[in-house]
Amino acid sequence: MSENFAVEVRFTLPFKRRLKSLAKRYRQIQNDIRPIIDELLAGNFIGDRIAGTSYTVFKMRAKNSDIPTGKSGGYRLIYQLVSPQCISLLLIYSKSD
Repeated sequence: MSENFAVEVRFTLPFKRRLKSLAKRYRQIQNDIRPIIDELLAGNFIGDRIAGTSYTVFKMRAKNSDIPTGKSGGYRLIYQLVSPQCISLLLIYSKSD
């Protein structure tokens, strides 16, 4: 019998503002970050841990379908693991900016 626990993904105000700003230039941004949010909701903490901080913070790459350069020219998402059941999306930015 497997335990099901829900992971809550919270969007911080700076994340929402940057997402809204980026969405004006990149129409596919919602579709591009959806798989990442789904992974986080499933409890898979993906990306590289950022060292040098007392918080559990991760940075990860996401493709930008509007600029076909792969993940390297895509977006960066910064998120904090507040607890095993709570994630805060802190920041998103385009690598091309």
